[in-house]
Amino acid sequence: MKKSILISIIILLFLFFSFGATFFAIKSLSKPPVISSETQTEATSVRIEVPYGMSVFQISSVLKENNLIRSEKIFYYCARFPKFTKILFPKESDLDFSLKSGVYYVKNDMEIPQILKLLSSGQQEYIKISIPEGFTISKIAELLEENRVCSKNDFINISKDKNLLSKYQIPADSCEGYLFPDTYFFTLGMKTETVICSMLDNFFEKIKTIPNLSEKNPEDLFYTVRLASIVEREYRLEEEAPLIASVFQNRLRYNIGLYSCATVVYILTEIEGRPHPDRILIEDTKIDSPYNTYKNAGLPPGAISNPGIVALSAATNPPKTNYYYFQIADAQTGRHVFSKSFEEHIENHNLVSKKAAN
Repeated sequence: MKKSILISIIILLFLFFSFGATFFAIKSLSKPPVISSETQTEATSVRIEVPYGMSVFQISSVLKENNLIRSEKIFYYCARFPKFTKILFPKESDLDFSLKSGVYYVKNDMEIPQILKLLSSGQQEYIKISIPEGFTISKIAELLEENRVCSKNDFINISKDKNLLSKYQIPADSCEGYLFPDTYFFTLGMKTETVICSMLDNFFEKIKTIPNLSEKNPEDLFYTVRLASIVEREYRLEEEAPLIASVFQNRLRYNIGLYSCATVVYILTEIEGRPHPDRILIEDTKIDSPYNTYKNAGLPPGAISNPGIVALSAATNPPKTNYYYFQIADAQTGRHVFSKSFEEHIENHNLVSKKAAN
């Protein structure tokens, strides 16, 4: 009897010490990494990016790789099981952990509960993105992906989403033309639809500043956006944008082809995926495409760029002129010369060619 009691006591003591040793081992692994007094005298911060959709398991690995925690398993269990955290850190208040996307600066002397609270705060480091006038959807998508805001493919695909287009009453196959060029402050791994909606909201807010534009119905607005998208790609001097718009408006009125090189460039680069050409060739103007304004009168079926205020304003309220032609007169400054007739256009062309030859 005494022998069995002794054995039981020994077993209990063994279990107690085993449990204690395990607990202290886990407790030790839950502490911050040791800061060596020889190599490092104070805590340092590490920039940690948490993109949208990152899992607890993934962030555990990232923290371990950056020497911010000793054990990714201990961190994972603390994040997933609050009671486990409470056992290791009884003085800590109850923590309802929820990993939120953002950019965080984690110090290597922080304990696990402190890191969990930080990663639940949703701190954001904004990414400044300046989208130039005249960029297409694909170019905007590339810029956003380069800055790790969202995926290029996601951006292009969601810009064609029928529900999104219906929500904003855009009678087109994509948001091309409605993504307002501006400076935006996005966040790492932002939801793609949120990015697009912020640009669309900005567009509909900005056009309120242009007389006669915001009150147009969706179809008429789409007409103006398409015209503005071509003007945007044709003008270089702001004061010439209204004159270029007047040329196109005059040609549209009489069902004359716009003969816009910008539409041909759009076909080559955006539809056919070719590099931007140094110059437009005769065979390029013969490409069979509804976007080819050399072959088809009227506006193309969609916008060829995302225009800014200058082009939108010019396309909405073009001045009344008798101009039907324009051509570059000074390649350095981007100045154009405007003509009322084809004969005058040829004469101006000869003058410009002669000047260039000299």
